[in-house]
Amino acid sequence: MQKLSRKFYDRDTITVAKELLGKYLVHHTHGIERIGKIVEVEAYLGPHDNAAHSAKGLTDRTKVMFGPPGHAYVYLIYGMYYCMNVVTEREGHASAVLLRAVEPIKNIDQRTQGPGLLCKALAINKQLNAHDLMSDNFYIAAADDSARFSIVKKPRIGVDYAGHWAKRLLRFYIKGNCFVSKL
Repeated sequence: MQKLSRKFYDRDTITVAKELLGKYLVHHTHGIERIGKIVEVEAYLGPHDNAAHSAKGLTDRTKVMFGPPGHAYVYLIYGMYYCMNVVTEREGHASAVLLRAVEPIKNIDQRTQGPGLLCKALAINKQLNAHDLMSDNFYIAAADDSARFSIVKKPRIGVDYAGHWAKRLLRFYIKGNCFVSKL
């Protein structure tokens, strides 16, 4: 598997979101290599996107989003679940792609449909916040195969508070994949 380069992430967030589909999320921890194929994502376009955490500006929580592309933005929701985003575009832009679901490939025996379950199954927690995805223990890699698939576009989930941004088609998933969180 070929690890994705920094240039991959330093592009338009919607493009990166779509192209993350079918890639492998890899996490080596405690002597175990866990791999999941990314099958569902959501794009968050920066401070002007009212659904993005960066819409509230630069804070301790969001500073990773304002940093360079190719880093993990991991945060806790509901006091119990971690979620992982991949920072995209140039430093200061504060955009990211939320990983919503993966298809288990190696050493994953828990549910992975939903961002919290995905993180739990791949042992992703707050310690990986701001982690450089160019590392050897936590990264995203290109798939060895060149499988073709159709991409479905839908509104993001759980962002009704964001006004017209809630209706934007910024959630992408692989059509027909049974590991997608919500059809």
